[in-house]
Amino acid sequence: MIKKILVSQPKPTSEKSPYYDIASKYGLELVFRPFIKVEGITAKEFRAQKVNILDYTAVVFTSRHAIDNYFTLAKEMRVAIPEDMKYFCVTETISLYIQKYVQYRKRKVFFGTTGKIDDLLPSMVKHKNEKYLVPMSDVHNDSLAQLLDSKKLNHRECVMYRTVSNDFTEEEVKNFDYDMLIFFSPAGIESLTKNFPNFKQGNIAIATFGPTTAQSAKDAGLRLDIEAPSEKYPSMTGALQHYLAEKQG
Repeated sequence: MIKKILVSQPKPTSEKSPYYDIASKYGLELVFRPFIKVEGITAKEFRAQKVNILDYTAVVFTSRHAIDNYFTLAKEMRVAIPEDMKYFCVTETISLYIQKYVQYRKRKVFFGTTGKIDDLLPSMVKHKNEKYLVPMSDVHNDSLAQLLDSKKLNHRECVMYRTVSNDFTEEEVKNFDYDMLIFFSPAGIESLTKNFPNFKQGNIAIATFGPTTAQSAKDAGLRLDIEAPSEKYPSMTGALQHYLAEKQG
């Protein structure tokens, strides 16, 4: 019987989250507790990559973390970002977040609608003479770089932040009594094995989102009870709802 679920993500900002509907319907206790956190690299680590922020005329932002760490590093290194810098963001929400650091001018900010970099490419190709800087996490693949190469865009990727384990306190370890754990990244699985080296799954159900997360869980010897997305259930909440309906009626 599933009664208490740990969701390894920050608590939803909206009361309208489908998670709350599921909790209410099945009488569940939901705990939102990220297994990982993002931290910026130091100015010294950034300089070691031999990247000069001012050599670039445009920045590609794939997340709010990228924005935070780009402006934080610039400030630390006393780099004044030029007024005419252009910003290309994968979603409008991310583009609006730039206002936290600079005045928002529509002519300088471009965004996609799907959250995928492919959707942003047409805008970037229209500005093919720009030199693009792409701030990234230490955990990334080359797919974005290959995509920009395919359009013959002038770009440079650089690491500006890293994903680290969000370690559990002694008390959290002692009170770790969940019936289900939900993971969204391989780093979350790594954090579980780091914080709980003697973890025994037993009757604990495990849900993963994305193929790489699922593979990491299997590699760690875990049994998967929910794998999302699937054709039928593209979201984690949809897959969870289906699982609970079958198990708990």
